[in-house]
Amino acid sequence: MSYLCEPLNSSHKKELFDCGKPLLNSYLQMQAKQDVKRRLSVCFILPDNDNRVKGYYTLSSSSIEKKWLPETIAKKLPPSYQDLPVILLGRLAIASNYQGQKQGELLLLDALKRAFKSSKFVGSMAVVVDPLDEEAVKFYLRYGFILISDSGKMFLPMDTIASLFPEEV
Repeated sequence: MSYLCEPLNSSHKKELFDCGKPLLNSYLQMQAKQDVKRRLSVCFILPDNDNRVKGYYTLSSSSIEKKWLPETIAKKLPPSYQDLPVILLGRLAIASNYQGQKQGELLLLDALKRAFKSSKFVGSMAVVVDPLDEEAVKFYLRYGFILISDSGKMFLPMDTIASLFPEEV
């Protein structure tokens, strides 16, 4: 199984990263390494040939309340589960000079593939995102993510993700 992205390491030139969104820039430049060290998240980098960061994303464990899910999904789950295990795709960003070149889609697919593979070892029923803005919401909607009512979050069921990677099932 191959991935496009690699775990953040000291050879990545993260200080040069600029996606046009200060919150996402500063996270990578000042916080990501600490979060990885504390095992709060894992940060994956899409590097260029000179180890500059073309894009990145983070994954971590999380949960969502069953009451937030659409009834069609919630009714299929055991009644005893109120909090459901998910994988949080916490951040996803592409450097400005690579935007509009489908790099975001490549990062998303890489993240979903990792999440699906992980779900075989640690229970997870979906990937959840918390979009930064309306532009991000539109991006995730294009890939089938479902809005979670009253939370601002979105999710993609692991069964849907499985259909993207039939060779991994």
